[in-house]
Amino acid sequence: MQRQQLRANRSRASKGQDRREDVLNIIEQVKQNGDQALLEMTERFDRVKLAHLKVQPEEFDEAFEAIDDTLLDAIRSAIRNIRDYHERQVRQSWMNATESGTILGQLVRPLERVGIYVPGGTASYPSSVMMNAIPALVAGVEQIVMTTPPGKDGRMNAAVLVTARELGITEIFKVGGAQAIAALAYGTESIAKVDKITGPGNAFVAAAKREVYGDVDIDMIAGPSEVVILADETANPEFTAADLLAQAEHDPLASAILVTTSAALAEQVQEQVLSQLEHLNRKEIAAQSIDQWSAICIANSLDEAFDIVNELATEHLQLCIADPFERLGKVKHAGAVFIGNNSPVPIGDYYVGPNHVLPTSGRARFSSPLSVDDFIKKMSLVSYSRADMAANGHKIAALAEFEGLQGHAYSVKLRMANSEEGSGK
Repeated sequence: MQRQQLRANRSRASKGQDRREDVLNIIEQVKQNGDQALLEMTERFDRVKLAHLKVQPEEFDEAFEAIDDTLLDAIRSAIRNIRDYHERQVRQSWMNATESGTILGQLVRPLERVGIYVPGGTASYPSSVMMNAIPALVAGVEQIVMTTPPGKDGRMNAAVLVTARELGITEIFKVGGAQAIAALAYGTESIAKVDKITGPGNAFVAAAKREVYGDVDIDMIAGPSEVVILADETANPEFTAADLLAQAEHDPLASAILVTTSAALAEQVQEQVLSQLEHLNRKEIAAQSIDQWSAICIANSLDEAFDIVNELATEHLQLCIADPFERLGKVKHAGAVFIGNNSPVPIGDYYVGPNHVLPTSGRARFSSPLSVDDFIKKMSLVSYSRADMAANGHKIAALAEFEGLQGHAYSVKLRMANSEEGSGK
């Protein structure tokens, strides 16, 4: 497949359908009618009539009873790993004092209140709770509220509830879609507005996040899932095919691309994909992804293969080549890099620690994975000494006067002319 076709696939998959008019209407209804709008939309869209928007205490107890010990142990182990990884990202406030008495620094503060959106239905994932909540908790966010659509029986996914409770999140509301994003952004009688919204969702959720951005912060506008596997003749064709299908089963618009220097491997992987596809329970979804948005590209050399990979700037990149660490420096753009034949993307999706909320649709050229940094804000700190003002004030005034801002210059000149001892020595 030619590079132009690969770029076209990525572009088409990232656009999706325009839901703006419908989303704007939903947002306005939530602004005007609050909880009543949420209850009515839940009944209309999810076909569930709720007595309470908020998850009740007894529902947590029922959720713990509904899951087995093996799953609970896996959840707790994953939480430990993810927390450990994100604790290494913590930033500290700092100050630096010069010999002349000036103090410069940076204050780091957590956001006060964050909203997490967790999809429902077949995409109701406890891993989404972990990956969005844990970096916020590590950053020091004290108030975390979660929204997720209820099931047809009015209940929430038990594993999602258990995961939230294990993380100390109990403010959870049974509301999904664009209406949930509107409630988090602007508040209702039950849901207090937040400072930032994170979490994946369908086209309506993505469109709503785009509309409320600016009134609140958001993590990113996520597109369909992607993987690019860069492989040479040393790669295992059965593993490679399985890893392509692991992304394809996410979504009919998901993209799974193999870039290889081996024509033999390409042929073997193609055969394996068709064979393994028959055994997937989400066969129809994966088949659409493979047929419409996926590809095998044979490169003339590893250098050309890396050029293609960097041009795609994919969400997930797997390096299944000889001596991958020696060539790691050639990777310029990717959301996450998985190295070696024993490092498939699912280990990052669920368990080992790094965040699985990653830039898609080529945005890895300028964006990063969700991290502790997304849940903090930084404030500059300045205490300028009298000595430095005397030494440098004329330079500051000169810059202000050049820009035609006389008031700026006068503010500085007053300090220069003042011979009294200031507090900032």
